[in-house]
Amino acid sequence: MRTFLLIFTLSSLYVAAQQIQFRDITAQAGIHFIHNNGAFGKKYLPETMGPGCAFIDYDNDGWPDILLINGENWPGHAGAATTPKLYHNNHDGTFTDVTRKAGLGVSMYGMGATIGDYDNDGFDDIFISALGQSRLFHNNGNGTFTDVTKSAGLEGTLGFSTSAAWVDYDRDGKLDLVVANYVDWSEKGDLYCTIDGAHKSYCTPESYKGSSARLWHNLGNGKFEDATQKAKFYDPTSKSLGVVVFDLDGDGWPDILLANDTQPNKLYINQHDGTFVEKGVSAGIAFSEDGVARAGMGVDAADYDRSGKPSLIITNFANQMLSLYHNEGNGLFVDYAPASEVGRATLVTLGFGCFFFDYDNDGWQDIFVADGHIEDAIERVQKRVHYAEPPHLFRNLGSGKFQEVTQSVGTDFASPKVARGAAYADIDDDGFLDVLLTTNAGRAYLYHSQNGTNRSLRVKLVGTKSNRDGIGANVRVVSGKDDQNKSVHSGSSYLSQSELTLTFGMGSSVKADSIEIKWPSGQVDKLSNINAGQTITVQEGKGVIAARTYSKTWQ
Repeated sequence: MRTFLLIFTLSSLYVAAQQIQFRDITAQAGIHFIHNNGAFGKKYLPETMGPGCAFIDYDNDGWPDILLINGENWPGHAGAATTPKLYHNNHDGTFTDVTRKAGLGVSMYGMGATIGDYDNDGFDDIFISALGQSRLFHNNGNGTFTDVTKSAGLEGTLGFSTSAAWVDYDRDGKLDLVVANYVDWSEKGDLYCTIDGAHKSYCTPESYKGSSARLWHNLGNGKFEDATQKAKFYDPTSKSLGVVVFDLDGDGWPDILLANDTQPNKLYINQHDGTFVEKGVSAGIAFSEDGVARAGMGVDAADYDRSGKPSLIITNFANQMLSLYHNEGNGLFVDYAPASEVGRATLVTLGFGCFFFDYDNDGWQDIFVADGHIEDAIERVQKRVHYAEPPHLFRNLGSGKFQEVTQSVGTDFASPKVARGAAYADIDDDGFLDVLLTTNAGRAYLYHSQNGTNRSLRVKLVGTKSNRDGIGANVRVVSGKDDQNKSVHSGSSYLSQSELTLTFGMGSSVKADSIEIKWPSGQVDKLSNINAGQTITVQEGKGVIAARTYSKTWQ
């Protein structure tokens, strides 16, 4: 009887989840974007990698806006100039292209983006990673941005930069910047590779030397210093594509994971003195179970099993499956993917963007993976591997189990794509998370979540002693027997960033019994009896300073 009840309960939960649909609203939302990777037949390595995307509430109106990263034409090859695109959220399901007005119409071979208020003026700034010169754009607070790359001390550091994240690694209240770098590649030094012996193909990263990620320390006067060597963060063997900042051991100090492609993943443990120690091998995340360095792409961290400890996902190449590293609580991670549906379902696909998010607001963190191969001719040599691939959506059933529900949440959502970047945000203030997806040399996709019935509570943080965005803060929400932990972190996924506001799925609960916020400064704020169905803004040391009931203004 107990077995029957368990099966019945899980079945009921699964049926309830089927009601949610992700509808493609890109065109009706006014988002008309095509990624330019510059490809003209030479098969240069960077053409396979981008682009990323990000959500940013750049004008502080409480509605997330959209940033899409773009490449450009190679030197000597004519074509229309392409730039990043910034779309303003009009609060009615539509977006307006404000790129030129905002001062972001700058042509570059962009890769990814990360969002954070590095000068604590109350307006989020933009860092765009690129092939060549990456750029930092300061938010002027009036709807415009200024390129401050040179004045910030970031100019002249050239590379093949990929994912990036803001992190206050020394907890001085100012956001520092970690930038992943891929390989030492140049147009002049491009190599010839082939997969069928007759045609040039895109080379794998083994063909090129690695390149160290960089750590930029915020000096507090609008300038940054390169602290890579001083922080013991330098490693020229790395070939990094993904980066996530998380507190591995709950000591209140941010640690950094770099997902490497054909090199061991790196885990940098914060030593509380401005330096890090690399522990990837001893933590169990450097290699696969059989001791092989995989092709790590995207990465995210979250407490998916309510253990109070953040676990990890890392997307890998085709025939390598997703890594689902469970935090054992003793500095060690164990990959649960091989014995789970998550591993079986992702074995053949090639994952890029990925994240934990509670898509159905049942209080359990689900998993999304964006898929797409790098070689358009791959089917000629591997029949069961495809260039365009459907994404994966895994519903968290509790007890460490996941079930793929991709095909049940919408035909458009489940259609094959050559996907790369991925991010989430509640674009319409209804309490459910929507999904933004980019494709290589293709269009962007904006998926609106519909038909959800569970409740949620959204928490936006405003730091005072801590950085203004509250990046690095941990929020614990308790409702009855449900106990959830989430941390505010920038970056993650692949070349992308989701919104900084935290969404807690509440299921049928009407309120949170208690909320505890541990700020990077050490400040602890406690709240009680907070109603679901709203977004609360919590200021460090002051508590709730604003609350807004979900509007649900459009469907």
